[in-house]
Amino acid sequence: MFLKKSSAQSAIKNIVTLNAYTDKKYIFKSDIFKPLNKLSYNTSNFITSYISNKDLISTTVSISRSIPNEDVADILDIKAYEELGLDQATNYVISSTEVENSGEEREFHIFVAQPESLDELYLPVKQQTKYIDLILPAPLLYKALYRREILQDNGTHCFVYFTKYDAFVTFYRNGELLYAKSIEFSLEQLYDKYCELVGEKIDEKEFFTVLESEGLKTAKSDYQQNFMKIFSEVFITINDIIIYAKRAFQLETIDHMFIGSVQGPIIGLDEYSQNYLGLQSADLNFNYNVKNDEWYTDQLQYLMLLSTFDYMDDEESIVNLTMYPRPPAFVNRASGQFIIATFAAISIGLAYPLVYLIGSYINDAKIYALTMENNKLTAESDKYKKILGAKKKEIAALDTRIGQLSKVYGGKTKTLNAIYDKKVHYRLKSGTFYTIADDLNKFDVHVNAMYSTDDTVWLSLVSSDDRKLTEVIKHISDTHFDEINQIDIELIQKDPESSYYKGLLKVELK
Repeated sequence: MFLKKSSAQSAIKNIVTLNAYTDKKYIFKSDIFKPLNKLSYNTSNFITSYISNKDLISTTVSISRSIPNEDVADILDIKAYEELGLDQATNYVISSTEVENSGEEREFHIFVAQPESLDELYLPVKQQTKYIDLILPAPLLYKALYRREILQDNGTHCFVYFTKYDAFVTFYRNGELLYAKSIEFSLEQLYDKYCELVGEKIDEKEFFTVLESEGLKTAKSDYQQNFMKIFSEVFITINDIIIYAKRAFQLETIDHMFIGSVQGPIIGLDEYSQNYLGLQSADLNFNYNVKNDEWYTDQLQYLMLLSTFDYMDDEESIVNLTMYPRPPAFVNRASGQFIIATFAAISIGLAYPLVYLIGSYINDAKIYALTMENNKLTAESDKYKKILGAKKKEIAALDTRIGQLSKVYGGKTKTLNAIYDKKVHYRLKSGTFYTIADDLNKFDVHVNAMYSTDDTVWLSLVSSDDRKLTEVIKHISDTHFDEINQIDIELIQKDPESSYYKGLLKVELK
């Protein structure tokens, strides 16, 4: 079995992995990974959790290789504030990991979390455990798959994972994180969208039971039709992200795609991946060589476990956003050192009472002198504190004024840019209609009705083969991705009075 604790972590006997969003927790104990009913304070437990992509701020920066290692952390903190436009008055939790490359500059992924968000999630946990050793950014959890050689670190991989409160798309290239993006299709949001489609609040337990056990191939017609509409929107959004990633990172293709959810694999998503993305997908459900009696366990729980062992092997290689580390050993604490030193002093003092009696008088004299000096310095300090307080108020007033002027300037800039864009980049609709008509003609797809509003065109399509409809959508999406914001088609259905297929295509132009 490849899961081994290093000798440096010999005091750690168990590993607890925690999903703080759902309070779902597991414990790895005696080579068995199983659910944990209740958290408790136990110094032999190593506590690991993750923070969702939607609660993170991240960026990638490059620095010169000539910068000394001892200055890198400070430089990255400065760049994080600059690149992400962070509030200089707020102390964020910042951590980073270096991307392996042979370029002229060193490249780092920087992850930032707001202390308020971490407190909201983890303070209830800290009250029970007293500490949280490791908090990982969700997109970096997949890194463990490459470290453990569960996946080969070559090519480009795309991971899509649906959790209860977040869904995110993550790209890795050659075993290194490339890009991650949250989408508005968490499991809770999927449920809400379904209720909107049917026009009523349905039983949530029934909804997730159908989604988990039958998926998009359910025999219940109402569920199937609405699932198809919802996941069509999901995969159109994913396709837009893939198009952006290919363009931004010069990707020729996506070699493998993995899709999963906290509830288990969703049946039927592989067909949507093929139809909407042109990619074959596999379930995000790997063999981790860990004993577990459950039929399915949240994959992020497994990935937290693997990442914990990587952290034990090399703390510097893992991004850690925790604000709640465990206290150091007694001998390494200031209070412990004080108690030890005091005990030693008393012991020696008992052996040499006369020497320490004289030393006591000397110390009293020094204390008196230092007290007098401290009183003098305190008075001077209070004076300067008042001066600083007045200056801070002046600065705050100026910051407020600057903020107001910035908003005015920003509004005028947006207005001028909008005017310029209208004058310079106005799109002739006749050219757009000609291009769309030419693409439809190539695939033998006909239009029996068409209308447009602003930059959105609706086309009622007719074809002898439903595959031609999906092929023309993919063609338009691939060849005109830089001209359109969104392309969508309602449910394709066969005309009961003829052998033709119909569908309403919506094209939203940039």
